[in-house]
Amino acid sequence: MNIRLKKEEKVEVLCADDLYGIMQRVLVRESRIDRNREHLWTVSLDNAYRILNIELVSLGTINKTLIEPMEVFSIPLQKRAVKVILVHNHPSGELTPSERDKDVTDQLIQVGRIMHVPLMDHLIISEEDYYSFMDSGLLKELQQSLKYVPAYEIKRRYEKAAREKGEQRGEEKGKKEIARQMKKKGIDVELIMEFTGLSKAVIGRLKEE
Repeated sequence: MNIRLKKEEKVEVLCADDLYGIMQRVLVRESRIDRNREHLWTVSLDNAYRILNIELVSLGTINKTLIEPMEVFSIPLQKRAVKVILVHNHPSGELTPSERDKDVTDQLIQVGRIMHVPLMDHLIISEEDYYSFMDSGLLKELQQSLKYVPAYEIKRRYEKAAREKGEQRGEEKGKKEIARQMKKKGIDVELIMEFTGLSKAVIGRLKEE
């Protein structure tokens, strides 16, 4: 459901405060009954960080709402957004992100990369305050996660990293450097073996420097 904005609300979003002022008013407009349920909105931005659209994607229960990547990015793609911000409310007023909030954000960061519509922030809001994944540093942390990164992309990243460090002076050395970095990130040994062709014993002896 598209959220109608007043002319003065179609502003540039340069920080979380800018958006929270708008989303707080959007939430308060809801009936008291609906305010006690979790909402999920997408905020589509243009290249100048101006709001193109705010869409209510899902209306859930008191502590959970449905989040499907296809639904999250559907309207931003239609609006030709170049950036997107995710917003959802916690009716309890407790703004600390849950493990599920973190996991969903991790997944949507990767979807945004594939779609070339990066997830710029994720706000958890109440009627009184908000939590910003970007301002807290959590967004940057999740951007380093490999949980939802396709296997081919993991391989490409580490091959590129090895070349840039100038440590690929020989095929075997290059493979070991890739394996070492993948091991450091906690990637499964079987996957490292598949990518590098190194044996489990060789990988086991590599130091995570």
